[in-house]
Amino acid sequence: MQTNNRSTSHILIALLFLFISFIMLTPKVEANDDKFVVGMEAGYPPFNWTQQNNADGAVKIQGGSEYANGYDVMIAKRVAEGLGKELVIYKTSWDGLAPALTSGKVDAIIAGMSPTEERKKTIDFTNDYYHSNLVLVVAKDGKYANAKSLKDFEGAKVTAQLNTFHYSVIDQIEGVSKRTAMDDFSAMRVALQSGKIDAYVSEKPEGITAQKVNPNFKMIDFEDGKGFNTNRDDTSVSIGVKKGSQDITKINDILAGITQTERDNFMDIAISEQPDSQSNENWVVKIVKENWQMFLKGAGVTLLISLIGTIVGTFIGLGIGLFRTIPTPKNMVNKVLFKLLNTLFSIYIEIFRGTPMIVQAMVIYYGSSQAFGIDMNPLAAALFIVSINTGAYMTEIVRGGIFSVDKGQFEAASAIGMTHGQTMVNVVIPQVFRNILPAMGNEFVINIKDTSVLNVIAVTELFFQAKTVAGSNFRFFDTFFVVCVIYFVMTFTVTRILRFVERKMDGTGEYAPYANQMQTAILERKDDK
Repeated sequence: MQTNNRSTSHILIALLFLFISFIMLTPKVEANDDKFVVGMEAGYPPFNWTQQNNADGAVKIQGGSEYANGYDVMIAKRVAEGLGKELVIYKTSWDGLAPALTSGKVDAIIAGMSPTEERKKTIDFTNDYYHSNLVLVVAKDGKYANAKSLKDFEGAKVTAQLNTFHYSVIDQIEGVSKRTAMDDFSAMRVALQSGKIDAYVSEKPEGITAQKVNPNFKMIDFEDGKGFNTNRDDTSVSIGVKKGSQDITKINDILAGITQTERDNFMDIAISEQPDSQSNENWVVKIVKENWQMFLKGAGVTLLISLIGTIVGTFIGLGIGLFRTIPTPKNMVNKVLFKLLNTLFSIYIEIFRGTPMIVQAMVIYYGSSQAFGIDMNPLAAALFIVSINTGAYMTEIVRGGIFSVDKGQFEAASAIGMTHGQTMVNVVIPQVFRNILPAMGNEFVINIKDTSVLNVIAVTELFFQAKTVAGSNFRFFDTFFVVCVIYFVMTFTVTRILRFVERKMDGTGEYAPYANQMQTAILERKDDK
């Protein structure tokens, strides 16, 4: 009995140590004064887009094999040169740009961002580097293709990008049917092409791009007095920097050295060099031929995160599930440690099962950096997030698997002198693993699909790559159809492999689990006595 207590004590102390280490131990941020890290979507032509090579002066994207180009990249190159630093492009979704800046992941945002009063509360802005007018993008053959003023859009279904001033100006249209704001321009273009909306608010360069690369779109550019009422801050585009940044004066001096003629020339070049969607070739074939490397990489990242996350999460769930089967120790110290760990595990399970993964990703990746100075590689952070999220679900699945094992097997194991640990390892776990295998497969499939939310922390998984491609070629249905097929192939293949494994584990119809044989043998021995 004394040996049993010591073993329990050692297990509890080890688990407590591992739990604390799991939460606290991550590398610290190391500042790099030689690099100027700029955040952008790299999917908003002509301001910024993604391409496969370094043609036309494109800059390689951090952590990937693709390159970024566009008006914003040209400005970023001039600023980095003026600061005497190496330019690094950090690609993330629009919603991830501000957190990336405030948490220190990037040094600046150069992504066609306007210096609105709301944004100025959290970040500082330089002087503007571009000024544009607001336009509406409509369907070329639609009801509003010949509109001349805002009055003509009475009753129209109009939207704009989330967290931009574009969405607020929609209220200037009398009788408008204001629709929910959308995450990015790719989503709005899909909605417009499908007829879900009649128009979306944009800036003139994006409008020019939209009608140039997609013949189904048309830009409505209003005459003076017939369009939106805006102030200069709303229609200006500035560089966002961290509050109190010492570089803001230097950057303003650099921007002042770029003449208006140069800026206009930059935009003309960007519009002429942006990806062109005009082609007589079948678009599905063309998209696959031109972007198969991006899709392959995205699918690989998605499978890697899902597979490792599911495996690690299963072990986390198995460990916590087995821990919860340990009888409450009688020793006071062990009892306190047991209850403490049980409480911590309960908190962990409730938090990660009760909150969306996208929120967990934002808090863990950006929040930990901003609050504690903890830095994480995006891919490592993704693996961590998916693993602990899966672990919370697998804990309950394992618990259900343990309860599904007949109590008589526990009693039989105890009757022949097995300890609790021996019973779990030799009798229960093999059966639990088989019982939860379908649920594990389901978690794997769910993780393949749920990795799509990780683009907010700059993980270039399959969905993020699809948005990038669609944002550049404006062929949304074709692009997402290709990606839909890829997702289906991955999930279908995984499902079939797991079902094959299940059949192998089940064996023949005459097969009886070892634990059942053992229980029968013990009962027969008792009858003999």
